[in-house]
Amino acid sequence: MRAVGRKPKPDFGRFLKAVRREGEPDRVPLVELGVDAEVMAAVLGEPVASAEQQVRFWHALGYDYACIKAIIPWTRRRDRAADTAALPHGERDWVTSHTAVVTSRVDLERFRWPKPSEVDYRDIEGAIRAAPDGFGIVGRVSGVLENAMFTLGFEGMSYLLADDPEVVRDTVDAVGALLLNVVETMAGMEGVGAIFFGEDMGFKTASMLSPAAMRAYIFPWHRRIVATAHAHGKPILLHSCGNLRTLMEDILATGWDAKHSYEDVVMPIAEMKALYGDRIAVLGGIDMDLLARGTEAAVRGRVREVIRACAPGGGFALGSGNTVANYVPIGNYLAMLDECWRRGRYPITC
Repeated sequence: MRAVGRKPKPDFGRFLKAVRREGEPDRVPLVELGVDAEVMAAVLGEPVASAEQQVRFWHALGYDYACIKAIIPWTRRRDRAADTAALPHGERDWVTSHTAVVTSRVDLERFRWPKPSEVDYRDIEGAIRAAPDGFGIVGRVSGVLENAMFTLGFEGMSYLLADDPEVVRDTVDAVGALLLNVVETMAGMEGVGAIFFGEDMGFKTASMLSPAAMRAYIFPWHRRIVATAHAHGKPILLHSCGNLRTLMEDILATGWDAKHSYEDVVMPIAEMKALYGDRIAVLGGIDMDLLARGTEAAVRGRVREVIRACAPGGGFALGSGNTVANYVPIGNYLAMLDECWRRGRYPITC
């Protein structure tokens, strides 16, 4: 195992205190939506396949929880290319803007949606069993807009909003109903302490859809999903990339407990904390470009800057601006964690 410099005692209550904005915990918690399996394997020194190994990784590196996916068998068409990252896994795949499995009403009527009974929660259940004392499990699932776009294609969805909006409506509603069931199931698990909802709603300069379209199609499902998590007493955390400035009031009104994913050229986390930190917790904040291409010294310096700006008053956890991808140097990743451990104890003095 790569050295991480400590064997911390987990305290999921510390993380909950941050995301619920209940004041300052004893130290700044660490946060991630996800860490690529190749990174986990490089740190642990062995392939990571089981839920138990995932828990061991998150625990060993000082997190108070492990974030574990519910696996939904979506039908997708993907492009592929060789993975050229420092820790490659063969091929990298993605859904392009023009890739679609549904392009018309006829396609939609033939399309087979995953059934709630086909969603696989075994990793979450295994992680719950493996969690040590004080350690939490956060259930992870992807979002309504994301999965509707992956089904219709971004280009296709854009055209259909004008040409046949009811196809968009019915697609979004099918996705939303399934995800509502998934969140209901995860939030109802005694061993799940929170939900992480991945919903990329923007790109560098704007939201993916207009605010009007988001309000008509997507936000009603978000409100139901957030209310469902809260009905079980579980906080629900929004991961959303991109420029969301025109959507922010709607996001805040939905009731998400925390917002994750920040890019410095779009909105640095310090700006988010200054503008909205009295209404929502802020999570992450160390820009992916810096993590991927910067030096360890630069990463440490940025961690100190973010802690100084965001930690006072609580409502903050530190981590990457997105996820720990397999192109992030291990040294930079561990430097981020170590500097937070060194500098993140309250009262903040860095």
